[in-house]
Amino acid sequence: MDNRGASGAGSSGTADKGTVRAGQMPLVPAHKPVLSVLEASGNTKGVVLVLHGGRAHSRDPVEARHLSPARMIPFARQLHRAGREHGLAVWSLRNSVRGWNGPDMSPLRDARWALQQITDRHPGVPVFLLGHSMGGLTAVCAADHPQVEAVVALAPWLGPETPAGRVTGRKVLIIHGSTDQMTSPSQSLAFARRASADAASMQYVSLTGVGHFMLRKIRLWHTLATGFVITSFAESTGAAVRPPRAFTQLLPASSVQVTL
Repeated sequence: MDNRGASGAGSSGTADKGTVRAGQMPLVPAHKPVLSVLEASGNTKGVVLVLHGGRAHSRDPVEARHLSPARMIPFARQLHRAGREHGLAVWSLRNSVRGWNGPDMSPLRDARWALQQITDRHPGVPVFLLGHSMGGLTAVCAADHPQVEAVVALAPWLGPETPAGRVTGRKVLIIHGSTDQMTSPSQSLAFARRASADAASMQYVSLTGVGHFMLRKIRLWHTLATGFVITSFAESTGAAVRPPRAFTQLLPASSVQVTL
């Protein structure tokens, strides 16, 4: 992909009325992340942070109309319906830019900013991360925040370099379609095996014949993600809320690796 301008953020001086001198890179406009909050009813006892996907390299701003953030709206709404009466708030992050951008790890910076906003507003409450694709990678990498207790990674973009230590002491659910051509199911499973020794729990679900964008078996994606978060929330807070019966049938607590 074209990532021209990636090094321009650190440039000094000012541009001459929009022109770029020879040997200089154009300045990158500053884009900011955006948070959307679905409040809990009454006191907030827990917060879900929803993280969307993106591209390997892009400095373009994320717009609300883009499919990556729009794809996560139904997940946020279903979680809110399931948990709001019991004190669960759902925060959705729209990243500043569309790309991961190599060592910049732009979405991780945004996620850490969002987690700080949650900490400032709700200090000490448990946080649950839910991310798709690049957002799944972001969730794994941001899981070392002290308030994070559980992570759900949907078709995550994981690899041998993904730090397994970030999920130490956290409950983790990874869901990946078996025919995903955008991110690697085998790498997700390898990460799950690598991180399982130190995670509080690790469960991996393979969805047969399903690709990257969660278009097939969408009810399964939602049931598993919502059920896992609600279960973790109830265990962390003592809230009198239970996951859907379908969730416990699909993913019994003792299951480590499941194919559906």
